[in-house]
Amino acid sequence: MASEGAASYCGEMKDHRRNGYGRYVYPNSFFKYEGQWKRGKKHGRGKLLFKDGSYYEGEFADGEIVGHGLRYWASTGNTYSGQFLFGELHGHGVFHYGNGGRYEGEFCYGIREGYGSLIGKDGETYQGSFHNNKKHGGGKMKFLNGDKFEGDWILDQRQGHGVLQQPDGTVYEGQWRNDTFNGQGCMIHCSGVIYDGLWHNGSPMGQAKTMVITGPEVTDTSPGSVLTFHVQLQTDDGELAKSEKGRLLEIAARIRRTTLPEGHKTSSHGLCEATEKPSSLKFGGPGSPLMTSTSGSQPQPDVPLVASKSGHAGPERVTSHEKAKDKGSHAFGFPHLQRSKRGRATFRNIPLAFLLVDPDPDPQTGELSENEDEKKRISTETMEASTMLMARRSRSRIATEGWKSRMNESSPNITSPPPGEYVIMVREVTSPPFLGQVLPPVFKLLRVLPKKEIVMDSGKEIQKDLGS
Repeated sequence: MASEGAASYCGEMKDHRRNGYGRYVYPNSFFKYEGQWKRGKKHGRGKLLFKDGSYYEGEFADGEIVGHGLRYWASTGNTYSGQFLFGELHGHGVFHYGNGGRYEGEFCYGIREGYGSLIGKDGETYQGSFHNNKKHGGGKMKFLNGDKFEGDWILDQRQGHGVLQQPDGTVYEGQWRNDTFNGQGCMIHCSGVIYDGLWHNGSPMGQAKTMVITGPEVTDTSPGSVLTFHVQLQTDDGELAKSEKGRLLEIAARIRRTTLPEGHKTSSHGLCEATEKPSSLKFGGPGSPLMTSTSGSQPQPDVPLVASKSGHAGPERVTSHEKAKDKGSHAFGFPHLQRSKRGRATFRNIPLAFLLVDPDPDPQTGELSENEDEKKRISTETMEASTMLMARRSRSRIATEGWKSRMNESSPNITSPPPGEYVIMVREVTSPPFLGQVLPPVFKLLRVLPKKEIVMDSGKEIQKDLGS
């Protein structure tokens, strides 16, 4: 039995030295060793125990911990199984952290160095190169939010070239610095928007911030004409946003003031009331009463924002957005929806009647009156039934011009609205919004002026002034 401060040995001896199997208690009584000996030194397999409950069990050589073994730390609950050199973790091994993490890979004198796989206590995983205990070199990582990254690391930060895949389908490939997008990079957003250009601290430098409908602020046209509008997407500096494409834009028209022939108040024009409401429209930019303003924020389109499938809030267009197929700069089948391309979008050859969406909202609040929705529904149904009859009666008398052919192909049951003033609105309906932001809508005033229409009746030309 050993006393405090005195060493003791119980086991095999040879030439007055510990040799073979034996148990040794060190003078300070903090260490105990039980295992194989050779010429007075620990050699072979053995177990070194510490007074706090920690231990090492494995191979020894000439008194040193060398070879394969298992180390347990009582204070932390950490364990390591692998290669050792002079008591240090050195070579390949598996380290289990007491908090639930795990590392399997290469060590160099006690630190992670080389290739390895790290699983954090929260479930994050990294597989790749390490240097000085940190992620360094090429590697793959899966984050808690579902993001997956593969690329270059420097001292635990993403730096260099890398590819990030997000759970919603968004992909970024390009340069990184300080653990975020910096430099040249391309993002394919889950909404279909693609940005390929320069980034600074996670933000695209050439991102579109505003829209402009090109041409004069007030456009004059005549009844029955088809319309073409060109839209530009611009950066904060007013430059064309050439670095991005794929924003989904919607064009619509609302009545500002109409002029009907005297005594012409049929139900087919229930949608077009010959009245003028006070207006403070700022054409070409935000600030229109067609918009509902929110205190302290940019005006937003007067459509409800609902949660999309990806969890983002955005305008929901079940009947159009989800059905529209994106090919180039078009959302085919829906001429009032277009995808931008290199900062531009064009709405081609659209009849004004196709763009009309609802009566004028209240000029102050931008909202429909209490019974306006019901009035809209009834008047629209009446107009559809009426125009079907009118179209059949007048088809043989309509002038054989461009508008006639296009109207017959696309919307044979729609007649052109009467002369008057109309507000054209273009707004972004990308869902979910690109990087959480929607471009503010833009407006243009359209004046439909009366014209003399030539109709054919029994081989005679009759000139009829629609404004009379």
